[in-house]
Amino acid sequence: MNILLIGSGGREHAFAWKIAQSNRCTQLFVAPGNPGTSGLGKTLQLSITDFEGIKTACIQQKIDMIVVGPEEPLVKGLKDFLQDHKETKSILFVGPGKDGAILEGSKDFSKDFMSKFGIPTAAYQTFTKDDLNEGLKFISAQDPPIVLKADGLAAGKGVLICANHEEAKFQLGEMLLQEKFGEASSKVVIEEFLTGIELSVFVATDGEDYVILPEAKDYKRIGEEDTGPNTGGMGAVSPVPFADESFMKKVQERIVRPTIDGLKSEGIDYRGFLFIGIMNKDGDPYVIEYNVRMGDPETQAVLPRIKSDFVELLERMANKTLKDYKLLVNGFVSTTVVMVAGGYPDSYEKGKPIEGLDSAVQDDGVSIVFHAGTKAGAQGQVLTNGGRVLGITGQGATLQAALSNTYERVDKIHWESVNFRRDIGQDILKLGLEASQKP
Repeated sequence: MNILLIGSGGREHAFAWKIAQSNRCTQLFVAPGNPGTSGLGKTLQLSITDFEGIKTACIQQKIDMIVVGPEEPLVKGLKDFLQDHKETKSILFVGPGKDGAILEGSKDFSKDFMSKFGIPTAAYQTFTKDDLNEGLKFISAQDPPIVLKADGLAAGKGVLICANHEEAKFQLGEMLLQEKFGEASSKVVIEEFLTGIELSVFVATDGEDYVILPEAKDYKRIGEEDTGPNTGGMGAVSPVPFADESFMKKVQERIVRPTIDGLKSEGIDYRGFLFIGIMNKDGDPYVIEYNVRMGDPETQAVLPRIKSDFVELLERMANKTLKDYKLLVNGFVSTTVVMVAGGYPDSYEKGKPIEGLDSAVQDDGVSIVFHAGTKAGAQGQVLTNGGRVLGITGQGATLQAALSNTYERVDKIHWESVNFRRDIGQDILKLGLEASQKP
């Protein structure tokens, strides 16, 4: 089948890498793609929100299935748009319509959804600029730290964790009155701070049945030992030791099944990926947030662990045949380190030549280079073109072996002012050491 993949980041490169391995894929098209995806499929120079251009490309290239990587086109209704036109309505589509994508498009909606269907999450309340004073009073009544979340999409940067009441009140004013995150913060969710260990759970669903993919743990802050501002993600590890059978059973019974049933009862035909950010609080799972697509960089760590034909999984999601599907998973550990531009997540320069990409093949069997924010330069050179530039994924029989393979590849690649964390996975190694010392 002819498959169109929408997106241009590291998540989409990982998707393209996995899709290209399947003999079910006749031709892969990527829009707009990046230098990493260009060797895996045909690049279409289209914006992810150019719905008319995407529709035309689907007709011209005889597309059989569309797979959407990022959330923006889903929240803006790409699926609905294509299904409203007779030429494209029969194309298989992996991703929810606008009615399902609001789970990520509105934090307020998702919190209300969790409350309605009894899904465990942090206590919360939502405010606009019209009830700012009520919001300030609400903050005063909370124990710090206090979490503020922009209601809409904010490129992964709309969540603030404030250490005290003064900071929380200042930031609430910045978000509501000064439009710190633009339209995304016209409403702000203020919620209880949950303590524990975070986990990313990925669900593939056809709206009736579901498959839970390998879990991962990501690292959001720019600095080592989780310091500094939040980013889109600096690394990931899969599997996660504390996500044992007992804990994942709680996740499935208390969160995944009620979520899928809730969507169905609301009349939402959700066929796609659901990424659930979870906090393990004293052995019990709580939802931090929903995302209506796979995570980035977690996808780069998770997809290498999927042994099954990935295109078959995508097909089954889109045509509602997931019932009785058995997912096969590789037993190795996978770790991803994100290499970023100096200055990220604040201001940074683009166009820096990347050295060392040709030191080995993209996938050498123990490590893989996934492009995220790159562009083609002169004479085949690859340049930086974003904050998160590359994701390096290593595999190994143990976490330490996977990390060694990852960092060995990282150390071969360089550009001016490159930055990355050297402590990805170290918290898990320390937890394992502590556990082994217990009587």
